[in-house]
Amino acid sequence: MSHPVPPTWASVRPAERLADTPAVRRDGHWWLVSPTGSLPASDPAFTRELDRFAADLDAADCAVARPRTNRGPADKVAR
Repeated sequence: MSHPVPPTWASVRPAERLADTPAVRRDGHWWLVSPTGSLPASDPAFTRELDRFAADLDAADCAVARPRTNRGPADKVAR
């Protein structure tokens, strides 16, 4: 089995980062990336928390992006 290639600070795209944290998910593996190097996140409890945090952020992004189709009178602004 081949080992995943660690990401470098310069190769990390903003979309790969978990919010504004140094956590990066690449090829199914979590990494902690800094300008001085990369470290694989291998602790199962820690990676589960990263997975959960990523899922929560994704759900929040979807909720915010969802069009507001059922706007009530209180939501309408008088102009």
